[in-house]
Amino acid sequence: MIYVLVVLLLLALLVIKKTLVIIPQSETRIIERLGKYHATLSPGINFIIPFIDQPKSMIAMARGRYVATTNIDLREQVYDFDKQNVITKDNVQTQINALLYFQIVDPFKAVYEINNLPNAIEKLTQTTLRNIIGELELDQTLTSRDTINTKLRAVLDDATNKWGIKVNRVELQDITPPESVLQAMEKQMQAERNKRATILTSEGEKQAVILKSEADKTAVINRAEANKQQKILQAEGEAQARIRKAEAEAVAIQKIAEALGDKTNPANYLLAQKYIQMMQELAEGDKTKTVYLPYEATNLMGSIGGIKEMFKEV
Repeated sequence: MIYVLVVLLLLALLVIKKTLVIIPQSETRIIERLGKYHATLSPGINFIIPFIDQPKSMIAMARGRYVATTNIDLREQVYDFDKQNVITKDNVQTQINALLYFQIVDPFKAVYEINNLPNAIEKLTQTTLRNIIGELELDQTLTSRDTINTKLRAVLDDATNKWGIKVNRVELQDITPPESVLQAMEKQMQAERNKRATILTSEGEKQAVILKSEADKTAVINRAEANKQQKILQAEGEAQARIRKAEAEAVAIQKIAEALGDKTNPANYLLAQKYIQMMQELAEGDKTKTVYLPYEATNLMGSIGGIKEMFKEV
């Protein structure tokens, strides 16, 4: 009798366990009743009919392997796909590793619209990535990651919509060209650096020559302007000196004319003074020289004598 009670108790516990289903937060479960979809369980405590209601299993990715599970994770998930070989538009084979971030938004479609969801997403990502990279050259592939990510996300999001999947973003993790291409790219970059260095050096030398020539030109102009100003000032100075001298001589002549009055011509007096000065210089100079006096000098001497007599009378 006791054994019967124990068995009944165990059966009751088993029924209760089968009846109560506890779903963790951010997860769900698809329930089939007699092989037909019945309900989608929400987080918390749920009641089902034992042995009649059965959870529907689906394929999920766990630690790099495909596993069957009845719990459907509604959180955002990330798939890290292995590197795959793709060929660019310019026929360069390269390896690309992609990261895919997605989230199950409709568990019903994720279970019933696709058989192996992770494998389908992986294959779709690979084929789409090959198509996009095949339209780009290698240089564009290396410099247009954001463009590739945007195109890939849009295509995957549209294609996986009927599977109840929302693709949030796609990231290209590694792009690895062949070793020969890397060496060629390195040589090309080195050549570009040398080219830029040569251009900058040439531009610097050209600018230096231009600045030097402009400096020389400015120096020549400044020197010419200085010489010009010097000659102008010198000429103005000589002109002023001659004017002052002429004015002084005019005053002297006027004084002489006032002193002599009408008795003699002031010009004769000045001319005689010049001759007397010249004769003094000749007397003080070299005695061996022969001096020729013009015939008019006798008249000059007469003028000097007249001047002498005039001063005596005065």
